[in-house]
Amino acid sequence: QVQLVESGGGLVQPGGSLRLSCAASGRTFSSSDMGWYRQARGKQRELVASITSDGRPNYADSVKGRFTISRDNAKNTVDLQMNGLKPEDTAVYYCRSSTVVNVEGARVDRWGQGTQVTVSS
Repeated sequence: QVQLVESGGGLVQPGGSLRLSCAASGRTFSSSDMGWYRQARGKQRELVASITSDGRPNYADSVKGRFTISRDNAKNTVDLQMNGLKPEDTAVYYCRSSTVVNVEGARVDRWGQGTQVTVSS
């Protein structure tokens, strides 16, 4: 099974930038859809950005124009470049993979442990 490890979180000032990376192990990364989610204190988990196995991205309205998701199938990584960070971006950010596991198209989702992003002056 794939294992996901996030890195790159930390403390940044409002308006600053941060790049998160998710490293995947296993043999199914290139055929997996990937996503970044976040969960702020006291809030529901929400999708931030996703990218399909063939590289098509999608973004939450709240981050459009500020965040960019990308993947490198040769390195089994998916990154989230975050620019123009705001205090409301503060959350634990999680990497998720969604992988088709049989011929009927059933999927299995797997999650990393998360990395904390704090935007504060």
